[in-house]
Amino acid sequence: MQTALSESVKKTIQDTLPDATVYVVDPDGEHLEAIVISPSFIGKSLIQQHQCIMRALKQDFAERVHALALKTFTPEKWELQKENYPI
Repeated sequence: MQTALSESVKKTIQDTLPDATVYVVDPDGEHLEAIVISPSFIGKSLIQQHQCIMRALKQDFAERVHALALKTFTPEKWELQKENYPI
């Protein structure tokens, strides 16, 4: 489900990674789920990928985000995994 919060988080991620494809859903009003696919992740570890997103969302976590399930992918990895994620 799309909410104002999920749209705001999506915009923050896209502002940080303009080349990214971003999906953010709010299934229950409290816990967000995000999938971020970006060529910027090529050559970065999973931890570095997540740190990039979490730094961008620092203010959101301080004010209004309770929890975020985050999945990050390079475009190549996404092509191999996308069938596992119903978007």
